[in-house]
Amino acid sequence: MAEYIQKVNRSRSWGRLIGMTLVLCGATLWGVSGNAAQYLFETQKVSAGWLTSVRMLTAGVLLLAIMQCGKHRQQVWAIWKQRRSASSLVVFGLVGMIGSQYTYFEAVAAGNAATATLLQYLSPVLILLFSILFMRKKPKMIELTAMVIALLGVFFLVTKGHPNQLSIAPGAIIWGLLAALGGAIYATQPASILKQFGPGVVVGWGMVIGGAAMSLFYPPWIFHGQWSMAAFIGIVFVILFGTLIAFYLYLASLSYLKPLETSMLGCAEPLSAALVSVVWLHVPFTLFDWLGALCIIGTVVSLAFAQKNVKNKRK
Repeated sequence: MAEYIQKVNRSRSWGRLIGMTLVLCGATLWGVSGNAAQYLFETQKVSAGWLTSVRMLTAGVLLLAIMQCGKHRQQVWAIWKQRRSASSLVVFGLVGMIGSQYTYFEAVAAGNAATATLLQYLSPVLILLFSILFMRKKPKMIELTAMVIALLGVFFLVTKGHPNQLSIAPGAIIWGLLAALGGAIYATQPASILKQFGPGVVVGWGMVIGGAAMSLFYPPWIFHGQWSMAAFIGIVFVILFGTLIAFYLYLASLSYLKPLETSMLGCAEPLSAALVSVVWLHVPFTLFDWLGALCIIGTVVSLAFAQKNVKNKRK
């Protein structure tokens, strides 16, 4: 009996290690992908809208193909058989997916990948603010504190400690905050269909719908930028490694870890984005930038813990 318990504990330990490795690799690829996009925008003059269109369409089709070949094949088309789930999926693709993907790339193009990723990570704060203002939720002290710390983090990022001037372009701030808003919609709007059909199917179709809509304005067959081998490699990396493989690794980690743990470890994304920006693209990152990053990431972690405590009390 003792040997059996030891084997179970060892298998759980290995499972957690595998899950942590998967989610960290996926989050890192997301962070690096933002820098690859920044490289494409700055050196290859690729359009943010065109890259969004191609990224969502290609990655969405590939993700659905993977789902079709796996155990979720029946769910791929079943989501369209119910009017309620189909309409929710269309809203998710047009509002949640485009609202988070396109605005993020525009934020990167207007500023840099590190700042855009950090501003996008304010989405939990916006979700909390919405629940307080419109759902009459009474905030806890830890939630109010987290919001203040998040605002302090934004202040550090956009002013670098100098309140009388902005250190980044206003466009980067606006697009970054819109990306956070899009991320908040992305995380909350499809909750019901996510439970019913799974994230792979919902995100796959969301990407296809969003990509098809973006194609009306930025057709994938009309390239917006300077074509070169470097541009080709960068685009392939963003689509395959920064989108498809990153999301697949995240999905795989859910088999070994709880959603709260994956969301916590997902904070590796803004950290990797910042580190790669400094090392590869030579983006100047001051002490105040790192303080801002610490404040925003700390906010995400503290809000996740607060949500966990609420769920534990309900149980």
